[in-house]
Amino acid sequence: MKKTNIVLALLLLSFLHAYGQSFSGKTNAIFLNFKDTTNSGVTVSLPFIIWKSPHQDYTNSTSNSTVIEANVLSSVELKSVHIEIGDGATPRGTKVLEINHTWEYSVQQQVNLMDGLNVIEIVAENINGGKIASSKSILVGNTALTNAVSIDRKDYALLFATDKYDNWTDLVNPVDDAYSIAKILREKYGFETEIVENPNLDDVFIKLGEYGQRKFKPQDQLLIFFAGHGYFDENFGEGFVVAKNSLQNDKAKTTYISHNRLRGVVSNIPNEHIFLAMDVCFGGTFDPVIARARGTELDEATSSEFLVRKLSRRTRKYLTSGGKEYVSDGIPGRHSPFALKILQALSEGGGGDHILTLSELKAYVEKLKSEPRLGSFGDDKPDSDFVFVAKN
Repeated sequence: MKKTNIVLALLLLSFLHAYGQSFSGKTNAIFLNFKDTTNSGVTVSLPFIIWKSPHQDYTNSTSNSTVIEANVLSSVELKSVHIEIGDGATPRGTKVLEINHTWEYSVQQQVNLMDGLNVIEIVAENINGGKIASSKSILVGNTALTNAVSIDRKDYALLFATDKYDNWTDLVNPVDDAYSIAKILREKYGFETEIVENPNLDDVFIKLGEYGQRKFKPQDQLLIFFAGHGYFDENFGEGFVVAKNSLQNDKAKTTYISHNRLRGVVSNIPNEHIFLAMDVCFGGTFDPVIARARGTELDEATSSEFLVRKLSRRTRKYLTSGGKEYVSDGIPGRHSPFALKILQALSEGGGGDHILTLSELKAYVEKLKSEPRLGSFGDDKPDSDFVFVAKN
């Protein structure tokens, strides 16, 4: 059996070599043209398309217009670049972009969208006949999005909790806090939860890397929670999360989880709606710019319309248990003050519509002695939000 597979593989490689640019196939949203067999026996390099916006292969919008951005790269001169728009089955239009003897081209084009599914495809070809196409899909319209929100959506929570340390003093409540928060998220809000107890430095980034490889749907949400020691270094001017194996006297801070690295790793997880909650000392130094509380929502919006509006905007929000200061771990067995307020908000919050927003959540924690901080990081969009939708 193995010998047969090897022979087939060799035959396939020989075939591809004989027909250089006549690739044929699809990988994720990448489409390659296999039909042209000119220049037989010559290996033809393909252009490369890097999308900037939209970020995801499949996104949603309440607007009938968007700006697409991408870079097209080629090892030889580009011959043509054009944009095609359709519904996945029927093309609606094509726009040929003007390029001028270049190996690199930046696409920045405003396109009009119709209600329903819009498939936007960039097609690039170089002078040697190497051709490639890459597409993104955008679902538009309140009706379509309402259906998608009600049917095709899931919430996730990843909780890191450390109360046992190799070199720092142990804490009493973080692991219990994480389990209590995960329990109410599962039972009341339908979250899929995962708890990582007492992780070392590598454990944290390996787990975040796993989530970075996941495939999320456009309306899916991801909550990431950290509980444990935090630290701020005046010389570096930066805050850190302390891992289980972090050294207490680490001048280079290489055994700590820097807020700067955490921002980048979390922001790059391919989920449109991420909320980072940090119950650690000096957590407010996570972002140098502290966002102010958002304004009130429009009263006339129905629950479905409200969710559509919130879940169509890219979210990168954080809430910390304090600013540039130490915060209490609380009495053993009683939760930290921050975790206790979070649990109270999740238990009581949401009102008649059964939807708890971040501004409502902040109202529960803002009277704590150590003032919590709500802000934005990464490419957070204006008026974005993270919502906790209670199960009926």
